[in-house]
Amino acid sequence: MSKGSGQVKVVFQPSERRGDIGSGKSIKQAARELGVGIEGLCGDEGTCGKCKVRIEEGISPRYGIESRMENLSPLNKTEKGLLTSRQQRDGYRLACQARIRGDVIISVTEESRLANQVVRKAAREITVELKPAVRKYCVELKPATLDDALGDWERLQAELKKRFKLVNLTIDYQALRSLQKVVRQGSWRITVSLWMGREVIGVEPGVVGNSYGLAVDIGTTTVAAYLCRVSTGDVIATESLVNPQVSYGEDVIARINYAMTCKDGLEVMNRAIIRGINELAGKAAARAGIKRSAIVDMAVVGNTCMHHIFLSIDPGYLGQSPFPPALHRSLDIKARELGLRISPGAYVHFLPVEAGFVGADNVGVLIAEEPYRQDSMVLIIDVGTNGELIMGNRDRLVSASCATGPAFEGAEIRYGMRAAPGAIEKVKIDPETREVRFKVIGKEGWSTDLDEVGASGICGSGIIDAVAQLFLAGVIDRTGRFNTDVGTLRLRKAEGGPEFVIAWAGETSIGQDIVVCQQDVRNIQLAKGAMYAGARLMMRRLGIDKLDKI
Repeated sequence: MSKGSGQVKVVFQPSERRGDIGSGKSIKQAARELGVGIEGLCGDEGTCGKCKVRIEEGISPRYGIESRMENLSPLNKTEKGLLTSRQQRDGYRLACQARIRGDVIISVTEESRLANQVVRKAAREITVELKPAVRKYCVELKPATLDDALGDWERLQAELKKRFKLVNLTIDYQALRSLQKVVRQGSWRITVSLWMGREVIGVEPGVVGNSYGLAVDIGTTTVAAYLCRVSTGDVIATESLVNPQVSYGEDVIARINYAMTCKDGLEVMNRAIIRGINELAGKAAARAGIKRSAIVDMAVVGNTCMHHIFLSIDPGYLGQSPFPPALHRSLDIKARELGLRISPGAYVHFLPVEAGFVGADNVGVLIAEEPYRQDSMVLIIDVGTNGELIMGNRDRLVSASCATGPAFEGAEIRYGMRAAPGAIEKVKIDPETREVRFKVIGKEGWSTDLDEVGASGICGSGIIDAVAQLFLAGVIDRTGRFNTDVGTLRLRKAEGGPEFVIAWAGETSIGQDIVVCQQDVRNIQLAKGAMYAGARLMMRRLGIDKLDKI
């Protein structure tokens, strides 16, 4: 179709996803509509440069369109600043900036494809006294007769009081609707799921022993779910995914901005996280060999921004001084009210938040690590886009949030990427020869032992490793500046300053050297400095000059 018409044809390569898109939308918006994953670490602000795509020009008989650069908006100032002259000549554009005005074929480059993140968030065992919110009780009821036509719910109440001394009970509406059928399916023997000793939230025919709960950590970048057997606390399945909200902003500030500036922004991000958690619940249930309706309880944590978006509460005020949350206390909400597909009567418990940027995930850390029971002075660090710190002991505890930025997640790094297959995750530099070997996610062994390495970028752990190794090898000094006197071909001068080659082009899947540049080092220093400053400020508040444990 011609430029300016209502709908234009868009084709994405190599996925071959295609469809009609409204003229005037950005390439990034078109990608979201067609289900194409394109990296974007800045919430479409045009600051990260990770969403590079290439426009294929020419007539395509296969798709019946003529793709031309003229079918996009002209290069803007942001693109000119982030794309090299050669990239501009070769038809590269930033997906968040270029707007579609006519039919176009778009090639998503290797480094810009949103790969599935590799998550290593295994649960560890902690000895705790189990006090589950949901307990199961099996009862056998006397069948109704013409002489005893008492209602099924009243009959169930009476039996629960007689056998277990349970009084003043209520019943969930959905459970009440199914009660009569379930009672008769079980030949008057049923199992009830009782929440907090006061509400029957589910009824099942016969004797059912096990019940299941789902613990969910909504991180800014990663969402992890742990399926547990409620009666024993055993973790029987773990699933995780990249937070689907990353398409709308890599950090909490970007997502707050998206909610404030985009029509239906909050609704879009809320739907994305609910859809993601439903996906995790389904996968975890399938892995455990149970129905998702067997999940009768759910506990959720997340930073305060993730808390608000999950609950569809406007996060805008979190971005304005004095950064107040909508509430601090914990919440219990029916899963069905949130759109979560587990047991119809189940509740979702969201732990309390501490402050505008110290959330329920920090409360979860407190419960797990119990620094309030220790005599030693402890610092607990949650490394991430929004770094959270806890310091203290049984006498006093303080917490802080540090705007570390996304560098630890691989963003704001020239060849940074998420922890996906192809990412360099571990680096070793020989202090004598300055030769490099590294490990890539998805490949066994070091790069020097592989016939085909296929590195596509550096993830957070890789860049932290690289900076430390560069210092230990004398390539950078204690200030982070490159030592240009080091004799190695890997250290070279480039247009933007000195850079060090971690992987040669032949060791990559992107056809170019993967380097660490001066700006990469500075961004890691800034992120590390933010956490260090937070720790020092807390030490000053507590009046201490050393820590016993980190």
